[in-house]
Amino acid sequence: MTAAPRKQRRQVVLLRPVPGQTVIHDLWAGSKLLIVAGIGVLLTFYPGWVPIGAVAVLIVVAARLAHIPRGAFPTVPRVLWVLVALGAITAAFAGGSPVIPVGSVDIGLGGLLNFLRIAALTVVLLGLGAMVSFTTNVAEVAPAVATLGRPLRPLRVPVDDWAVTLALALRAFPMLFEEFRVLYAARQLRPRDVDATGRGRGRRWAAELIDLLSAAITVALRRADEMGDAITARGGAGQISAAPTRPKRRDWVAFAIVIAVCGTALALELTVLGTSGTGR
Repeated sequence: MTAAPRKQRRQVVLLRPVPGQTVIHDLWAGSKLLIVAGIGVLLTFYPGWVPIGAVAVLIVVAARLAHIPRGAFPTVPRVLWVLVALGAITAAFAGGSPVIPVGSVDIGLGGLLNFLRIAALTVVLLGLGAMVSFTTNVAEVAPAVATLGRPLRPLRVPVDDWAVTLALALRAFPMLFEEFRVLYAARQLRPRDVDATGRGRGRRWAAELIDLLSAAITVALRRADEMGDAITARGGAGQISAAPTRPKRRDWVAFAIVIAVCGTALALELTVLGTSGTGR
């Protein structure tokens, strides 16, 4: 009897947009950055259940409109679920209101609810970042940052340089991530020496770490040299942020929807539900 094939885990894919031509893909990159920044400020000062739920609904609707497949999301490792369960159990011992009676014992759920709220907030923030990554081309980020930072130019702030640096970092990060993954896989294929003593194993691990770091630095320098030659051949670094970009009508519609949803959620959180941003 043959064993069932093990299900392959989906790896983390960063800064690579999902192919498609949807209303979310067509939004200006600056609009997405402003929306994420605004939602981040809202959840920083008012991390209540209602704002978190409203933002989660926005993320789900945006993902459906952008036709993001389930395979685009990475597989959550089991050890992470174990850590989450351990954190929830530990937080439950903190007690606090609300308190429910179980027989002759009163159990406080305040600590557990706070842990669940923080976990939900983390998932929502990760979802915001994932939506920007799945629907935005990296080449659109630098011109958007340069346009958003235009009011700072009279103050002699190097906005264009910052935009170019950000664009190069976003372009290089996925490439280096894949290079490091290949290096680690190649290192795993090499035969290992069996050391009987703990000092020998420690020396071997230190040597392997030094080898990996040396190879990673070499790969990063080689990639940087290739990227520099490519930028020079295309007219220099100034061309990266030179493309004119502006928000369009659909961007203003998106702003209005996000403001309406977040404003309604904040009003409900502060008035009807009688809670504040502290989640009490």
